[in-house]
Amino acid sequence: MATSIAWSKRSMKSYIYNSLGICAWFLYSLNAYAGDLKIKVLDQKGKSVEDAIVLATPTDLSKISKAKIKDEVIDQIDKEFVPFVKPVFVGSKVFFPNKDDVRHHVYSFSTAKTFELQLYSGKTAPPVVLDKAGIVVLGCNIHDWMLSYIYVAETPYFAKSDKDGNTHLSELPSGEYTLKIWHPSMGMMSGELGNHVSIQDNTSQKLDWTIAVKPIIRIPRKTPTQNNGY
Repeated sequence: MATSIAWSKRSMKSYIYNSLGICAWFLYSLNAYAGDLKIKVLDQKGKSVEDAIVLATPTDLSKISKAKIKDEVIDQIDKEFVPFVKPVFVGSKVFFPNKDDVRHHVYSFSTAKTFELQLYSGKTAPPVVLDKAGIVVLGCNIHDWMLSYIYVAETPYFAKSDKDGNTHLSELPSGEYTLKIWHPSMGMMSGELGNHVSIQDNTSQKLDWTIAVKPIIRIPRKTPTQNNGY
């Protein structure tokens, strides 16, 4: 009986180790069939461009249908929206926590989403579901200088450029993609189309993309005295 029990324990351990090995192999296989795309965004003078959204739309639209929708956040800190530019996948819920000790009144009159979040402070307002692709411009009825852009994308494969102009789209399933780029200086345009790229299994590509950037006009920030203490 003791021999039988010892054998059973050894068999169970072997089964567990084999199962873990299969799982690890499966996860590795999934990653092995994904590629990376790194794009550096430059302006017409060759300088790095921050806050540009680079999107890759697969020719095989079934890859989009498998994407998961997640909750997103735009903070309100020191009477500013953070971040200034936010890409999200269509259908996402966006939360607007107010981390200031003053009230905010968030609104958008954009075609992609029109909404208002009435005066509130010290809490998070109800989420807004962005169920239509396009550009949503945010403002605050109390603090006129507050401005933010949400790019609601029809593809889950996107990235925003950092201060050095770098973007990184990772874990792209192999296949053909159409590229698009958008920057706040483009206004309400949907973006500028780029070339098609072919993503191969477990490979990485690097590209440069030059766009014409214009100054973004913003309302000057007011002092508390100018803004009635708010």
